[in-house]
Amino acid sequence: MPNYRIIVDLSDRNLYLLDGNIVTNQYKVGIGRMLHDTPTGEFTIVNKQANPGGPFGVLWMGLSKPHYGIHGTNNPASIGHEVSLGCIRMHNEDVLALSKLAPVGTRVTIRR
Repeated sequence: MPNYRIIVDLSDRNLYLLDGNIVTNQYKVGIGRMLHDTPTGEFTIVNKQANPGGPFGVLWMGLSKPHYGIHGTNNPASIGHEVSLGCIRMHNEDVLALSKLAPVGTRVTIRR
């Protein structure tokens, strides 16, 4: 049984899905813009919501830090840039793929 965890590296704007210590998937992400930094630290995925509306694309995965999450986007050109209010943006197809592998309770490390 896989032991998945997520690392978001703000310096290279990538999200890594690991099984133990082995990277199994890598995704380009959008991160927080100036004055709206993406928080760093240890979190967990606490909920998921399909089709949340607004700018959140096809899926929202809420983090244990209230008001922050990993989500899709209705602006795919924003991926790879400092554009959000602190959340982690992914291409819609990527967030759907990640969600199938990362259940509620998955550990998420966000680092610079």
